[in-house]
Formats: sequence, structure tokens, C-alpha cells
Amino acid sequence: MRPLRLPRPRSLAGQLFAMQVVLVAVVVAGCALFTYLSDRGQAEASARRQATAAATAVADADSVREAITEDADPTVRLQPYARNVQTHTGVDFVTIMDTHGIRWTHPEPRRIGERFLGHIGPALKGGTFSETYTGTLGPSVRVVTPVYDDGHRVVGLVSAGITIDEITAQARGQVLAVAGVAGAALVLGGIGTYVINARLRRHTHGMNAGELSRMHAYHQAALHAVREGLLMLDGQRRVALMNDGARMLLGVGRDGDGDVVGRSVAELGLPAPLTGALLATEPRVDEVHLTADRVVVVNTSPVASGERRGTVVTLRDHTELQAVMGELDSERGFTQALRSQAHEAANRLHTVVSLIELGRADEAVEFATAELELAQALTDQVVGAVSEPVLAALLLGKAAQANERGVELVVSGDTRVEESEVGLLARVLPARDLVTVLGNLVDNAVDAAQGSPRARVTVTARTEGDALLLRVADSGPGVDPEHADAVFERGWSTKPAGPGGRGLGLALVRQAVTRHDGALALDRDPDGGAAFTVRLPLTVGGAAIPGPRGPLTITPTTVEGSTS
Repeated sequence: MRPLRLPRPRSLAGQLFAMQVVLVAVVVAGCALFTYLSDRGQAEASARRQATAAATAVADADSVREAITEDADPTVRLQPYARNVQTHTGVDFVTIMDTHGIRWTHPEPRRIGERFLGHIGPALKGGTFSETYTGTLGPSVRVVTPVYDDGHRVVGLVSAGITIDEITAQARGQVLAVAGVAGAALVLGGIGTYVINARLRRHTHGMNAGELSRMHAYHQAALHAVREGLLMLDGQRRVALMNDGARMLLGVGRDGDGDVVGRSVAELGLPAPLTGALLATEPRVDEVHLTADRVVVVNTSPVASGERRGTVVTLRDHTELQAVMGELDSERGFTQALRSQAHEAANRLHTVVSLIELGRADEAVEFATAELELAQALTDQVVGAVSEPVLAALLLGKAAQANERGVELVVSGDTRVEESEVGLLARVLPARDLVTVLGNLVDNAVDAAQGSPRARVTVTARTEGDALLLRVADSGPGVDPEHADAVFERGWSTKPAGPGGRGLGLALVRQAVTRHDGALALDRDPDGGAAFTVRLPLTVGGAAIPGPRGPLTITPTTVEGSTS
């Protein structure tokens, strides 16, 4: 026995088709009924006017008056006359009677001499009236009017009428014509509805209303659940859809910004490179862009079906990964520096051993002591000037990296971050942002200084007023004033692109400085290279951090980048 299957709900298109057919049928039936009732009423009124005209014409005829007043048997002259009038006026009967209601004429001769069926009282009083009455011919609309003699006395009565069947037949003919037109309209409406709903079925894939509702619910749930950003643009580059992830990554549609759906991409206030990528006609694959506080990976794909319909954009948060990659690069640089130092230490150890084997112990001790003092001088200077451990470790590591690349890294003499400020500094400026800002500035300066005659980078870090000042200057060729703004754009670089791309470091610096309401300036160093100056406010909730402030002086000491 086959299992019982519940009937599948009719599709939305099928429901709409059935509803529209019923609606058209009801409208047509209503119009037909209204037309029938209206035409019947008009037919009755027309019949009443027609009967009134025939009856009054007969009553006013001199031949009728003479036959009634002069002939002993008025029927002889009046019956043919009444027949003739009936034929020419289209009424169903013309009855001429005496004042007692006895018929002189009738469509059926056998009814002559019988009493008229109907009311005659108002006519005997000299009035003409109409009524609907059932007589020998059936229900009819009839008119009764008096016949006057020369003395203006009522000497007879005339009744003319049209049967209800005739009136109904006339109305039925008009209704049939209307019904024909209505039927044609119903057929055309049904065909048009079927065609429209067939197209709707194709667009809805035959799904019914319940399935569409469930799909919409799943669609909304998926959009809110996906952490990646999804942005859909229409053919006019307006936002057609944006999920919560895209709003968060782009920083739009939040904090009372209002709904961005329907707005142009150019009106969202995004950085110019990112706006250009979203507006581009060609696909973009894994492009890295910066927003106000995030690094995002952008992929775009145009939606086309004969003509451009829009663009689908996916956004991935690259902020944490970029930070981890920066830390990994730093760790890799530290590892390389340690490996190089280990190699140099082995060379120096062999030198010391060789001096001892040659019996020159005093020279061996002097050589080893000089190397230890040189290495310790760098560490003591940096740690003494900078109590912030992350900043100190960063400077020591960058000094080792710069030395490996043949660049001298110098920590300026007025560098000073007091130990009492370390905890307060950590509350305002996270260590990761500090590494991003200073690390990328130093890397950029080392790139610029490498290969120059002096190959030198000077770093300054100190508190000044209610701000932390970081200054990195290099001995490179400097920056063309025409490119002063472009250097902070993502993708700008004077170096050839490497495997991971270039031009992101300074853009990340500007992003971090902007996020902390700081200031970033580019000018020319007295030595001829570029000098980047960063000022980061040291405030919490608008209040300055307590503690020592202002430029602090220390003994001028130049710490060279040789850590061998």
C-alpha cells in the first residue's frame, strides 16, 4: 500500500492566479447583474412611456370618440383600429372599454365584452395612471386614460400595455450582449493573469508563500550570523544590501548614522582607495584596504545577465592577522639578528681562544672586555632612557636589524620615557599600536637610508606636554613634496613590489594615529632625508594623565646601532 502523501501547497503564483480569476469572475458577474437590473428598470420605464403615448393617442382620436358616442356597437369600428395601433406602436395590447370596465376591444376577440382586469378608478376621475398588473395576458405594465366627449365628460377608457415577458426579453437581450463582452474580458483577463503568473512562477522557482517566507527568515538569520561582511550594490552603485558584518568592518550605519540602504557608495564616507575598489567595473580579488580603524580584504564580483545588474562585495577582517604578521616579522627580524650575533660571537670567541693559545692573554682579556662594553652600552642607554619595556625591546631589536642591513640606528639624546609613566602610557596606548607606529616608521626609514652614503636612522621618543612624541628621521633621499600626502596611502611605495606587496606600513601608521586622535607630520631632516613626527595625546576620557611632563634633558649620548 502506497503511503498517503499530503498535497503540496499550491505555489504563490498558482494562488495569485486562482485569486485573480475569482476576482475577475466576481467583478464580471457583478457588472452583469447591475446591467441586468439597470436595463430592466430602464425597459420598464421605456415601456411605461410607450404605453402612455399609445393610450393617450387612442383616447384623443376623433374616430374613437365618435364610435363610443354614436355607434350602437363600438366594437365594429374600434377593434380593427385597436389592432392597427397595437401593430404600429409595438404595445402588446390596446383595450377600449366603457366607464364600467366592459371591453370593446381586446387582442383576443373572445375576451371582448368581459370586464377589464385592473384598476380604473383614477381614470374615471379624469386622471391618467400606470400600474403593473396581472391580466389575461399575464403580468404587464399598463396605462389607463379617460376618453372625453365634446362636453368634457368621461365616456370611455383606453388601456395600453406591454407584458413583463416582453420587457424581460428586451433586458435579456441587452444583458446577453453585456455578458458576451464580459465573457471576452474574463477570457482575456484569465490569459493575461496566467501569463503574468507563469513569469512569477519562474522568478519564484515555483515556491509557495510559506516557502518564500521561510527562505526570507533563513536569509535574514544568515546575514546576521555571518561575521564576514557582505555588501550588494545595484546597477547605479547604490547599497542594495549590507549585513551587520559589513557595517562593522566599514564603520557605517552605526551610532545613529541611519540606514545606508539606497545610498550611493560615494556617500558612505569611505577612504578613496576603498571607494574606488567598490565602484570598479572589473572584479577585485583579495585586495587589502584600510578603513578608519580596520584592515579589510575586499573581493568584488559583478552580477551581469545581459546587462550589468550590480556588484557583490565580500569583506574579511584582516586587522588581527595584519597585527600578527607585523609581530611575526619583528620576531623573524629578532631571530635573524640573534643568529647573526651568534655567528659574530663565535668569531670573537675563536679570536679570544686564539689569542690565549698564542700566549697573549692580556690582549685576549682586553678584546673581550671591549666587546662586552660596546654591547652593554647600547642596552644600558636604551633601557636607561626608555623604561617602557615594549618600546625598549623594539628599539633594541630594530637596532640589530638595521645593523644587519648596514644601517646605523641612533637613539637621540633627548629620548626619555620615565618609569612612572609606563603604566599610565599602557592605559592610553596599547603595546600593539605602539609597535605598529614606531616599528613601521623605523622599517620605512631603514628602507630609505639603506644604500645612502651615511646610512643612518635617528629615533626620538619622549613625552612632551600631554602627548607622546615619536620622531624617526633617515639619511635617505627624502620625499618629494608632491608626494607628501600620497606616502600615507595604501599601495604607495618607491620600492618594487615584493611577494607580500608594499605600501601598507605608513598607511597602518596613519590609521593607528587617527584612531588615537593623534597627529602625523612629514618634513625634511637637516641631514637631507625624511623625518616623520607623531604626536599621540596621553589622555583618558578627555583628562590628561597625571605625571611628569615636558621635555626632559639627559646627557647627550649617541647610541650606535652596532650590537656585535
